[in-house]
Amino acid sequence: MGIAHLSTGELFRQEMKRRSALGRSVERYVTHGRLVPDALVVKVMTHRLTPGLLARGIVLDGFPRTVGQAKGLDAFLKKAKRPLDGAVYLDCSASVLVARLSGRQVCGRCGAIYHVRRMPPKRSGVCDHCGGTLVVRPDDQVATIKKRLAIDHAESKQLLAYYRGQRVLFPINGNGTGAQAFARAMKLFRREDWLAATGPELHDATLAARVRR
Repeated sequence: MGIAHLSTGELFRQEMKRRSALGRSVERYVTHGRLVPDALVVKVMTHRLTPGLLARGIVLDGFPRTVGQAKGLDAFLKKAKRPLDGAVYLDCSASVLVARLSGRQVCGRCGAIYHVRRMPPKRSGVCDHCGGTLVVRPDDQVATIKKRLAIDHAESKQLLAYYRGQRVLFPINGNGTGAQAFARAMKLFRREDWLAATGPELHDATLAARVRR
């Protein structure tokens, strides 16, 4: 879509793979299904929100997850004079989320993502792109997923209320196929005129929030 994409999970996984001090701190929380402290998340994410990215427009995936993170983001954006256009909430049932996450496989070499049922590789356990070995991330184990969902559910009630109060919350039905959820997201983006300055290719359906250009 011509919009930069920044994923909390991806940034944390990069740090964990590099075994940096930040990565080791994050790993203690992620591998046990616990949320990374708000102050740490906000610091990492806002550090990546450069003036150039904010000028182009950016989609934030998986951030913010709590009211504390949302307030930290708001403070940063207010200082940068780049207010939030919207918080897009992909609303899915717990059973759908468990089925999706527990079937996910990731290439340990290039990071390509597969699903054992919905998007399997051509050869079982082998990446189509680079031939790397596919692995199941520790945070995609069923027990860990359920623990994460229980924590997220409690936190999300307050977060949704926070953005609803600011009149920037846009719920989308995230059930069904990826293509269906994507179509619903694009309908919203067109209605709000968020795609006016982007290219014709629409690739990313994991939309969480977009900052005004």
